[in-house]
Amino acid sequence: MSYIDGFVLAVPAANKEEYIAHARTGADLFKKLGAIRLVEGWADDVPQGKQTDFYRATKLEEDEVPLFSWVEYPDRATRMKAGEDMMNDPDVQTMSEMPFDATRMIYGGFEVLNDTGATAKPGYVDGMISPVPVANKAAYGAAALAQAPLLLEQGALRVVNTLGDDVRPGQTTDFQRAVATKADETIGFSFVEWPSRQIRDAAWSILMKDPRIAPDPKIWDASRSIMGGFKPVVDQ
Repeated sequence: MSYIDGFVLAVPAANKEEYIAHARTGADLFKKLGAIRLVEGWADDVPQGKQTDFYRATKLEEDEVPLFSWVEYPDRATRMKAGEDMMNDPDVQTMSEMPFDATRMIYGGFEVLNDTGATAKPGYVDGMISPVPVANKAAYGAAALAQAPLLLEQGALRVVNTLGDDVRPGQTTDFQRAVATKADETIGFSFVEWPSRQIRDAAWSILMKDPRIAPDPKIWDASRSIMGGFKPVVDQ
């Protein structure tokens, strides 16, 4: 089963092109170490939340934009080895100058529970991070698997749902604080790939009326989830 490294970060809007160039170089390095894909999503339709949101998650500063990104690996073992090799890779050391504040980046490793659809080159991505009770892993995975076909019926290309596996607390920001997890909870990291925002918007206008897509409060607390729409600026 594939494995996902998930990232959320804040980038100054003025540094967009510099960041894209940086991320493309980073994608080449990740793939050299065994990754099969890197996607960087630039915020496009990211709402403010009452309790949690992407802005609070990264302690967003004025003139910064949140990003939702991920790296795909063929399996967990490849990802773990890549992490070890990265520390000693001379090409990685050349990327020390970053066009964003890396101390506020949140990241972690995630076990894939559901991957429905086909990998393509999406024109739009929905990203969501959720607090999920560890005891509800099976129920969360089953709900994700049941809902994925509903999204594909409305035009989604691919639906991926994962659960935290190697998600460590950070000093400044982390996934736990991003969704205010409780002691018995872990992190759900999910994304939906769409052909375009137009298709995504039309789909959600229908799906929001479908009770089968509604989150089950007995499985996880959606009120603390953070979500938004992102335009892929790097996909390689």
